[in-house]
Amino acid sequence: MNRIPRTVLDIFPLNLGGNTFGWTSDQAASFAVLDAFVAAGGNFVDTADAYSMWADGNEGGESEKIIGEWMRERGNRDQIILATKVGGLPARAGLSADNVDAALNESLERLQTSYVDLYYFHFDDETVSIDEQVRVAHGLVESGRVRHIALSNFTPERMREWFEVATSAGLTVPVAIQPQYNLIHRADYEQGYAPIAREFDVAVFPYFALASGVLTGKYRTAADLDGRARKGFAADLLTTDAITVIDALVEVADARSTSPATIALAWLLAKGITAPIASASSTEQLPALMAATSLELTAAEVAVLDAASQPFALSPAAVR
Repeated sequence: MNRIPRTVLDIFPLNLGGNTFGWTSDQAASFAVLDAFVAAGGNFVDTADAYSMWADGNEGGESEKIIGEWMRERGNRDQIILATKVGGLPARAGLSADNVDAALNESLERLQTSYVDLYYFHFDDETVSIDEQVRVAHGLVESGRVRHIALSNFTPERMREWFEVATSAGLTVPVAIQPQYNLIHRADYEQGYAPIAREFDVAVFPYFALASGVLTGKYRTAADLDGRARKGFAADLLTTDAITVIDALVEVADARSTSPATIALAWLLAKGITAPIASASSTEQLPALMAATSLELTAAEVAVLDAASQPFALSPAAVR
């Protein structure tokens, strides 16, 4: 288990993403994934009020409803570290005090719980000053409905200001950030967010840890994406440089008799990530994700992956 800094929360070093619930997995399949995750030692589940509004017929909140029903049926709320988010649902966009308060209450109703362990401001709202956002977040924690605050999708500059204002005012300081970070998306985190995480001692839970499935190795050409639900997410990622990374992943995975997905997540853990976020639409996909938490890459293996993904550690314009 890993401890989230400045909290008493011990988490399994893999954060199960709830974005597939109500999208590529229906309620029965979602329950099966959640059950298997917990049975294998997992306890940390990530969702958002916006999940999965992009799916045909959905309006958002579907993932929260499924998780809430699962916790109710299993009676295990006190055993789960639960994270959700505000700011990404069009009907509840923005970080004004009234909107956030209403959004949180709606999330709690869908999740069938009186509190969330980690509440993300999912997207920045530049119409609301950082000072006001800090005070809104502090009020949520004081209300008892939120144990800890976290941030995602802020610019490094605005995120740093958030931490500085909260710290100097003696108000609630976020304990985690959720940036995009993986082998084919390195520069933003390594150059912009990692220094903030180190300076303010926060946990890092990166999303798109497997780059919409690209880093599982199952997509090697555009034809491999035909008929896939994630095609729109992954199609633009299969560049020449990305295929070089996939080849390196497959090479390391074959030598370890494991999967590329396992290696991609193990690389993030080797980089000091607290717990990468990864989702599974079926129980068959879960073992490869869980295996990363017990696989320690050698320095030589990390070096191979670093070299293959080096273009992605530079400015985005350098990537082909």
